Amino acid sequence: MDFINKSVVSVNEVIFFSPMDQFEIKPFLGKFLGLSYTPLGWITNISIYIGLVVLFAIVFYVYGNFKDTVKVNGWSLSTEAIYFTIYNMVLSQIGYVVGLFFFSYIFILFNYILISNLVGLIPYNFATTAHLISTLSMSSSIWFGVTILGLVLHALKFFSLFSPEGTPLPLVPLLALIELISYVAKGLSLGIRLGANLISGHLLLLILAGFGFVALIATLAIKLTGGIIAITLITAISGLELAIAGIQSYVYSILTSSYIKDSVSLH
Repeated sequence: MDFINKSVVSVNEVIFFSPMDQFEIKPFLGKFLGLSYTPLGWITNISIYIGLVVLFAIVFYVYGNFKDTVKVNGWSLSTEAIYFTIYNMVLSQIGYVVGLFFFSYIFILFNYILISNLVGLIPYNFATTAHLISTLSMSSSIWFGVTILGLVLHALKFFSLFSPEGTPLPLVPLLALIELISYVAKGLSLGIRLGANLISGHLLLLILAGFGFVALIATLAIKLTGGIIAITLITAISGLELAIAGIQSYVYSILTSSYIKDSVSLH
């Protein structure tokens, strides 16, 4: 029964891989360079791609803004568009004074998620934001951060968030419990929303690609119909995933701004 636990199954000389294999976190240097028992053995594919995402972000903004001429180019227009989009979003959500203080953090957060999403869409690459361990780590850190921020700014008054103004006294314990559960769920929902959207998209693309591969080894009629259907669906879903990559980055950033506003303004 050992074959049941394997991710590769051979049927009539056709090998099928588990769609979840693309999300497996594996040692990188330890596997390829034989450094498993050295301090470098902890470096995995997810840590390598996180470093690449940071490097891509630096190169993108340096190349777009550090030029020998003031002539406008496509890179500079892209960086300026992203900058002013996040700038206006942060100021509208948090306010001018506080928004300027947190703008850099939200700007970096947006770019990290956006580039991670786009890198993950490149075939045979690794999607860091499709891992709940990555997205939940970020969202939990944000949740703890905004909670500490609220306690530092307002002390015990911070707990007024859990008791809406004008609530009848008999309903205060029940509503406080509901608001507390809702508040704690923010830290989970922020990460789960991003991870679930990316996971579902990558799984769907891989399943359709597998369907197209199976169609290629079938009869001529199935090759024509199945291949055309698979390619059409993959193209359409790839375009949808590109849109989702940007939308989820913006949603993550705007929700983070909203959580910061709640901690600062208590409403």
